[in-house]
Amino acid sequence: MSDTIESRLEALGVSLPKPAAPAANYVPFVITGNQLFISGQIPMGPDGLEHVARCGEAYGIVEGKAAARLCAINLLAQAKAALGDLERIARLVKIVGFVNSTPDFDQQPAVINGASDFMVEALGERGRHARSAVGVAQLPFGVAVEVEAIFEIAG
Repeated sequence: MSDTIESRLEALGVSLPKPAAPAANYVPFVITGNQLFISGQIPMGPDGLEHVARCGEAYGIVEGKAAARLCAINLLAQAKAALGDLERIARLVKIVGFVNSTPDFDQQPAVINGASDFMVEALGERGRHARSAVGVAQLPFGVAVEVEAIFEIAG
């Protein structure tokens, strides 16, 4: 089996979903120069929203990581829609993860590891990235996590 992003996803048992349409007045991605900016993705699963909860309340780190992983899968779905071929990704530059958190929950980095770990599994060395993990009082539709990304596009 070749070492492509698609083959890595297959080995992980991941099928990319149809990318979600924007929920408001914005576009799902913007390409400028050799960069692809993807709008924040929430944990949308095949049957609709998943992981509607708050970390530190109904959710802990394990559940939050699962939500972040699903957000990362949705980021790659948007990247494929934008680029047509995931092999055009030169590298993941940065992700920003937002965690719906109670005031005393301080494990946002551990939660966003769900997205970071998945990106490295799927993209290999191209998936190593800079990142921010931020706790917020609320996220759209009450979801546990939202993640946005910036990719570098190969020549």
